[in-house]
Amino acid sequence: MDAITDANAHPPLDKPLLLTDCQMLIRVLKPADAHAYRSLMLAAYSAHPDAFSSTRHEREKKSLAWWQARLTDTKQPGSVVLGAHDDTGALCAVVGVSFKSQEKTRHKATLFGLYVAQDHRGQGLGRSLIEQAQQLASKRGGIKLMQLTVSETNPAAIALYRSCGFEQFGLESMAIALADRYISKLHMACLID
Repeated sequence: MDAITDANAHPPLDKPLLLTDCQMLIRVLKPADAHAYRSLMLAAYSAHPDAFSSTRHEREKKSLAWWQARLTDTKQPGSVVLGAHDDTGALCAVVGVSFKSQEKTRHKATLFGLYVAQDHRGQGLGRSLIEQAQQLASKRGGIKLMQLTVSETNPAAIALYRSCGFEQFGLESMAIALADRYISKLHMACLID
C-alpha cells in the first residue's frame, strides 16, 4: 500500500506508507511518537556505540521536546523519520531522511539513523525502510542523490546498503572516537529516480 500520491507533496503523515510482508506498518513518525522514538534510539546507541556518531549519554540528556522537533509534521520538513511498527503497534525499527535547503545542494538527501531492534531483525525491515525512504525522496521532487555514512565495522549494513543501490564514494578515517579505538566511516550514495 503506497500512500504517496502527489510527486511534489510530502506524504500524508497519518497514513501508512507500507504494510510489509511480515505485517509491519511503516509510516512517518509524528511528534506524538517522540517517546517511543527516543527509547528505541537510546537502545540503539547502547547496543551499537560504533555505529552512531552520538552516544547514549549525549542523547538521553536531550529533552522530549528535542525529540519531538525531530519528528516535525510540517508539509515540507527538513527531515522525516520513518518507523516500522509491529502488530501490537510497538515501534521496532526506524530510519531518517534529511533534505538540504541550500540552492546548490537541495538535490541531495541524507539517509540517517537506521536501526532495527534485535528481535525484529532478519525480516527485511531494514530493506523496507530504506526503499520507502528512497521512494519518499523521489516523490518529494528535485532529489537526485541520497547519501549516507556507515561504520566500516558493520559489514551487514554495508551489504544491505549496496543491495539497495548505494555505492561507496569515500572513506572518512577516524570518524568516530571510542574509548579504545577509532572507527572509519564509509561514505555511500545512490541515485534517486
